[in-house]
Amino acid sequence: MNRSIAIGCDHAGFELKQGIKLILEDQGYVVIDKGCFTVDSVDYPDFAHAVATAVLAREVESGILMCGSGNGINMTANKHKGIRAALCWKSEIAELARKHNDANILVMPARFIEFDEAKSCVEVFLSQEFEGGRHQKRIDKMDIEVQ
Repeated sequence: MNRSIAIGCDHAGFELKQGIKLILEDQGYVVIDKGCFTVDSVDYPDFAHAVATAVLAREVESGILMCGSGNGINMTANKHKGIRAALCWKSEIAELARKHNDANILVMPARFIEFDEAKSCVEVFLSQEFEGGRHQKRIDKMDIEVQ
């Protein structure tokens, strides 16, 4: 198994990213930090694109993103065809995102999630497998070409 993960955030997610990064490294993951690197104000799309690109290029197994609400960085990542970023604030949501939606990027709302819950979301997200079956036909309908 490829044990590498791309991680990114904006300024609101910086502290959470740093904590999650340490936990992942302690568990033996190679963490590719796509930024940001301080609490200074930055634009979340830059980091969403960097993580999504790494996931699509198969440089990493999956990605993790954080911003204040989780919404902006999630919306941006999902603009990439083939990315299925899931905004999760409870581990049960992270579990279903993997099992039913084959999510390849976990997104968390840094201003609205406690660290222990974020840690649980990461652990669950990385431990679950896509169930396939009846869920695959739904995944196949996600990417569309607009005429």
